[in-house]
Amino acid sequence: MRITGVKHDKNGEIISYRLSTGQIISKGEGIKLAEQGQIEGVTVGVSKTGEKFLRSLPDGDSRNNLDNLPEIM
Repeated sequence: MRITGVKHDKNGEIISYRLSTGQIISKGEGIKLAEQGQIEGVTVGVSKTGEKFLRSLPDGDSRNNLDNLPEIM
C-alpha cells in the first residue's frame, strides 16, 4: 500500500491520508500502519514536541513528498 493523497487542516498539518486501496485513514491510523510496515515509501518521525508523524522516504523526487500529493476532500 502507498499513500496517494492527503488532507490538511487549516494550519497546513496533514490530518488524513488516502491509500492506494482507496481507503481514507486518519493520521493516527497511518502512523500505526507505517509502524507495522504496511505502508510503502514512508517512515515515522517524531517532532520536537514528541508528536509522531509520517514522512516520505528520501528518494530525490519532491513530487512524491506527502505535502505535494493531491489534496483529498
